[in-house]
Amino acid sequence: MSDSDTAFGRILLKLSGESLMGSLDYGTDPARVRAVSKAIKGVVDRGVEVAIVVGGGNIYRGMKGAAAGMDRATADYMGMLATVLNALPLQDGLETLGTKTRVMSALTIHEVAEPYIRRRAIRHLEKGRVVIFAAGTGNPFFTTDTAAALRSVEIHAEAILMAKNGVEGVYDDDPRTNPEAMLLDRITHMDALQQGLKVMDSTALSLCMDNNVPIHVFNMDDERNIDRIVSGERVGTLVSS
Repeated sequence: MSDSDTAFGRILLKLSGESLMGSLDYGTDPARVRAVSKAIKGVVDRGVEVAIVVGGGNIYRGMKGAAAGMDRATADYMGMLATVLNALPLQDGLETLGTKTRVMSALTIHEVAEPYIRRRAIRHLEKGRVVIFAAGTGNPFFTTDTAAALRSVEIHAEAILMAKNGVEGVYDDDPRTNPEAMLLDRITHMDALQQGLKVMDSTALSLCMDNNVPIHVFNMDDERNIDRIVSGERVGTLVSS
């Protein structure tokens, strides 16, 4: 059971591959993995059930491969494998801290991960294990954003915590190119879709809207933000119905 002072009993945390990269040009930074793992352990210790979908952009990004002339499906499968390479050090970081985890892959890799089975994933969560969903949805042409939306609905997560790098939340324009861009405190799924705001891809956002899944978009540069959101504090941008 979660603490009485937590806003959620079960969450899905969407981590980009870049969030594990730290100051490196590519790959995973052990110090960064430890910091992220410590933040996740903190909320798990408060009784919150945590599932994670991790991206692979720090290793390989499928769209770049497709843009370079590679077949899109092949590039996407390579991207899925990159997410497995990120799930394993994250699992190791959590287990080193004493937090039990399971990696569940949408692609069959028996030697390093369990196959994704929805009811088994829910049971792991109920037993207090962190479940790391790897390999996206297991299908090309879908992003890890879509995997996060899909898995959150399947496991009945109460919210998605959408970690961003270098930005505080959702803005009315791209803050990297427009210094006048304003941070939005709250926005609806529909408005985010209609305005083309960079919350997550449109397929994922539509799935969250159809299933009334709130999305908390926040800056992962400060790992303490995860605990703040779980505590009910307003951090970054809330995307809801």
